[in-house]
Amino acid sequence: MNAAHLSQTTWSRRIWIFGLPIAFLLLGAEAVAQTPFRDGHVGNRDPYLYRAEDFGIDPTSVTFAKDIEPILQRSCQNCHRPGGGAPMSLLTYEEVRPWAQIVKLRTAIRDRMGAMPPYYLEKNIGIQKFKDDISLSDEELAKIQAWADNGAPYGNPEDAPPPLAFDDSGAWTIGTPDLVVRTEDVTMPAVGADWWGKVGLVETGLTEDRYVQAVEVREINDIPPEGANETVGARFIWHHMTYSVGVLNEDGTDLIPDTRVSYPIHEVGRNADVMPESAGLLLPANSALDLAAAHMRPNGRETTGHLEFGFKFFPKDYQPKYRRSTGAGAQNSVDIHALPGEPAQAFHTYRVLDQHTKMITFEPHMHAPGVRMCVEAIWGGNTFTLNCVGYDHNWVKQYVYDEDYAPLLPKGTIIHLVGWVDMSEANTNVADLRNWAGSGRRSTANMFNDLGWTVTLTEEQFQEEMARRRKLFKDRNEYDIGCPLCWAPVEEPWIQEEVAALSDGGN
Repeated sequence: MNAAHLSQTTWSRRIWIFGLPIAFLLLGAEAVAQTPFRDGHVGNRDPYLYRAEDFGIDPTSVTFAKDIEPILQRSCQNCHRPGGGAPMSLLTYEEVRPWAQIVKLRTAIRDRMGAMPPYYLEKNIGIQKFKDDISLSDEELAKIQAWADNGAPYGNPEDAPPPLAFDDSGAWTIGTPDLVVRTEDVTMPAVGADWWGKVGLVETGLTEDRYVQAVEVREINDIPPEGANETVGARFIWHHMTYSVGVLNEDGTDLIPDTRVSYPIHEVGRNADVMPESAGLLLPANSALDLAAAHMRPNGRETTGHLEFGFKFFPKDYQPKYRRSTGAGAQNSVDIHALPGEPAQAFHTYRVLDQHTKMITFEPHMHAPGVRMCVEAIWGGNTFTLNCVGYDHNWVKQYVYDEDYAPLLPKGTIIHLVGWVDMSEANTNVADLRNWAGSGRRSTANMFNDLGWTVTLTEEQFQEEMARRRKLFKDRNEYDIGCPLCWAPVEEPWIQEEVAALSDGGN
């Protein structure tokens, strides 16, 4: 059976092991699908299967010690270890060996709900250069598949990397913050209704303006590190927190309106925010965080917890080069009408950029029915698919562009956002598939947003950025889909001089 052409009937069977159908588990090494079909039906998650020989690798030579353990250390073990929140430990060969076929299959899903590691970038379309990318390459998938299909051998112990030393002392992923502020403790019952609401103001205590280089939000609660609650959702009570920052008014009861700036949202499973050197976020003196929209939910255990906000600052004399904008991504949750039982329901929205824009991140935000989102840039008669990613509401992710590959979009570009929801039985994230679902705050309702953030550029800055980008090209046969005007004619004399300097003669 060819994995790329599994029938719809096969995928709809209600025979599942760890979220994967029996038909999937029976796939052999001979089934190869280089670019499986992707759409808005979560059931269509044909695996990416590769032959080790295509990468010059003898499949029988792949071993755990030499090939598999380094992959697990980089992309898996931070969660798959005691106290890490994942359902099994993958630290040692003895722990991994019984799960060899499951590891093969979960990683082969790659960009669909249920894939591991949870980084859902589709690698056969759009921009591929991102910071902190934990996804697996085609060659790494080929190694895992060859290893699992050839008996999962251990290999030579001398080939094994030294075991990782994990810091469970509460270390921050961004390093030691310069400032930490926290909310009051909140207790949620073991069972009950979700809660949405305004938590209030949390003062920063700053006496001078500072620009933020990185911000990380984490939940601290009384759930034991090890125990029954070993899934991500069962280890937290704060599903997400939307907040802004600004200067306190005279009586300390609210933020002064024209100082208010939205900050990146906190969500379960979301990575920290690290700002580019050119665009730090302001945290002003006499400021506070306005925790305006919290979503909290019971997790099966009475839990008391709070949020901590950790900030790392740029040096005191730092000034950002670019001004942050409200985001290039479009959004339209109002018009969502998700029909019960139907997969692959697509929704569209558009936005016209009124200034030159550089996209820093792409952050799809949907709810439990959501399964995929694509962002396109329309310029003139051309449509450029910048990225497509799968979506899993258990692992909300932001995708941070590499500085030299972030989209540079001219004023007038139309941003087209396409999102798909799946209300069929294949989507196990949806609690009740019988009812129509519109927009709303509940996870069973829908949202359709790109929460990614951007910066706006002046004409001079835009030309400078494109000139720097052109310098990275080998010749005019190279084209950057995220920079539709990079090879456009340049007329201003000062721009021509800059292009010549940066492009080694304007090749």
